[in-house]
Amino acid sequence: MKLLMLARNPNLYSHKRLVAAAEARGHEIDIYDTLRMYMNITSHRPEVRYQGRVLFGYDAIIPRIGASITGYGMAVVRQFEMMGVWSANESVAIGRSRDKLRSLQLLARAGLGLPVSAFAHDTSMTDDVLDIVGGEPVVIKLLEGTQGVGVVLAETRRSAKSVIEAFRGAKVDILVQEFIKEAGGADIRTIVVGDKVVAAMKRQGADGDFRSNLHRGGSASKIKLTPEERSTAVRAAKVMGLNMAGVDMLRGNHGPLIMEVNSSPGLEGIEGATGVDVADKIIDFIEKKAVAGKTKTRGKG
Repeated sequence: MKLLMLARNPNLYSHKRLVAAAEARGHEIDIYDTLRMYMNITSHRPEVRYQGRVLFGYDAIIPRIGASITGYGMAVVRQFEMMGVWSANESVAIGRSRDKLRSLQLLARAGLGLPVSAFAHDTSMTDDVLDIVGGEPVVIKLLEGTQGVGVVLAETRRSAKSVIEAFRGAKVDILVQEFIKEAGGADIRTIVVGDKVVAAMKRQGADGDFRSNLHRGGSASKIKLTPEERSTAVRAAKVMGLNMAGVDMLRGNHGPLIMEVNSSPGLEGIEGATGVDVADKIIDFIEKKAVAGKTKTRGKG
């Protein structure tokens, strides 16, 4: 197969691993900077170009679209879909997962477990918003935050109101969520490929930090999932429409609670913690599923 990865940095661990896995299976794979691609949008011969060349002849694309370039990245993926090229994750699914509010609404509609969450524009309703999520302590999140940036634990009502008013004063949108104390500063990261969880790890926050992100000093270890956790992760990816996803969950008193569904999860932490060759499982899935013209969202969204 001839594969194309859309990625800004070819030297990231995840991208090098995917290239190695593809080449080990005998495939040809290119990596091009998503932001340096440009498009000829026409009715009968849509094109994607890179440095003056038309990109064609690819059996599949692997979008590794960073949060900071979601809009342009989705446009490039849509253009390939218009050309009938199969995408490992489709543009509409990437957009669903990147919109934190929309993703929570879709997961809630599907009946999946979530921390109680509230969203409001008017800061005069802050007391009611805090009451909706069960009162303080509460977790306040920027809708655009990633890797634990823009996530604050407010332990008193006064501090919660101050943080909310400060964020709103900066004209940024936020979510307010209940604090899941029983999680103990830990969460579960699963990698879903197709309809299976292929790897899972527990991430434990650094001392004094309720966030468990490895980028912020957290630690990781292999974990055995319950059947409910495994099913929840697969269903969450399916609700988003993602063929491959990182699904982050908390262990609540009444079962797993989904925090986030990520369309471009990093592989370094979970491969290191579990010993699972996740990159190979992704390429194996692409081999089995990539069929020209079979993009569900071709020309849509």
